[in-house]
Amino acid sequence: MLRIALVNTNRITPPIAPVGIEYIAETLTHAGYETDILDLCWEDDWQGAMDRFFQGGEFSIAGFTIRNTDDCVFSTRHSFLGEIFEMIDYAKDATDALMLLGGVGFSTMPEMILDACSADAGIFGGGEHAMLELLRCMERREEWGGSPGIVRRDGEGWVRNPPQDIPTVDLPPMQRNRVDNRRYFREGGQAGIETKRGCSWECTYCCEPLAKGSRVCTRPPLEVTTELRNLLGQGIDHIHTCDSEFNIPLGHAELVCEEIIRNGLGDRLRWYAYCTPAPFTRHLARLMRRAGCVGINFGADSGDETMLRSLRRRYNPEHILNTVRFCREEGIVVMLDLLFGAPGESRESIRETLDLVRTCGAERIGVSTGIRIWPGTDIARQVQDRSLKAGISGGATPLEPQFFIEPALSTGIFDHIDRLIGDDERFFFFNPEDRERNYNYDNNEVLVDAIASGQRGAYWDILRKIVD
Repeated sequence: MLRIALVNTNRITPPIAPVGIEYIAETLTHAGYETDILDLCWEDDWQGAMDRFFQGGEFSIAGFTIRNTDDCVFSTRHSFLGEIFEMIDYAKDATDALMLLGGVGFSTMPEMILDACSADAGIFGGGEHAMLELLRCMERREEWGGSPGIVRRDGEGWVRNPPQDIPTVDLPPMQRNRVDNRRYFREGGQAGIETKRGCSWECTYCCEPLAKGSRVCTRPPLEVTTELRNLLGQGIDHIHTCDSEFNIPLGHAELVCEEIIRNGLGDRLRWYAYCTPAPFTRHLARLMRRAGCVGINFGADSGDETMLRSLRRRYNPEHILNTVRFCREEGIVVMLDLLFGAPGESRESIRETLDLVRTCGAERIGVSTGIRIWPGTDIARQVQDRSLKAGISGGATPLEPQFFIEPALSTGIFDHIDRLIGDDERFFFFNPEDRERNYNYDNNEVLVDAIASGQRGAYWDILRKIVD
């Protein structure tokens, strides 16, 4: 019988439970494979932990998950990959297992990451069925390099096999008992769950369709409800959806809410979601609130219609206003995320956006400046244009996150935004000149202390409660 090791490399705080690893572990166990998890989140000495773990038995595969490549913040540009590459190098000396990489972070730039480290191969996109197919090939002593979703070396380069075409997220019943979810809840304040995977939108800057697939694959609402019930059984009642956008497609979001209500879980849960401002209806807001949703983070990006079209967003400023109103009327707290600095951005479009969101009634507004350039996105192709290269900051390797700011705004944009925001405490904005207003969840001690004191929920909502 083949034995599989799954290693969580994510060590940032507050800690986030590795949902992907848990889904893979339960899928492989359900199929009859022996699967062990090494969760390095809790290890002060990860090298010692790795020694003990790999000395405990022989493994055929060692799978390392990369949840995030960096903090995605222009002002800090903190890459997590250096330490992860050290972990992979160390494991190569500790085990003869096939070294596989996976996870959403890995899937944003698989070939670049494999080029920069000593792993043998990777899995692009969802890992559950790709791992099963790879293991079955190994059991039959067949060549596994042709398995769906595998990224493997071929000569001097890498070949990426298309992932398996699965119309739904086909998982066995998720017990959610393979990692220490109670501790993650105690120290991280929430648990994650997927109701779907993938995104069909084509926003110019976003890596989600590349990493998770450009077709939305949904989960049966009853399976989602069963998983929620299992988390509640562990005392975990604050949940955050891991979907790219909970409300795409709209009908599936409604079905999930109706199933939660039907099973009587709405009064026991407090959950949060990522959504897009459209499609979003008053009916959905009412269903979400009855199902226990207390907060929604909308990726609004801009309140300027020209910029929204430039970013290929499928809504307009009126949608943003209406959606916030629906949520407030139903008792759902709203966070809007803005994204400044894309090609064509101007001081006027920034002012117009801030004027709109200031009056819309959202409880919190996050402001990000600088567009993270992900390989394969439309904006990555745009910035190769000679006229836009002046707006690029950072390197072109996985260890050096690359960002773009419209060249016309490169001088004074942070101070400009700071002046427009003024002393309005609804705004989360990280001006590099004012470190005390750090809106970065990575190793945020304010969040860590708040969770330790009993706060629970989405991080933006915890910060809101502290300020209020």
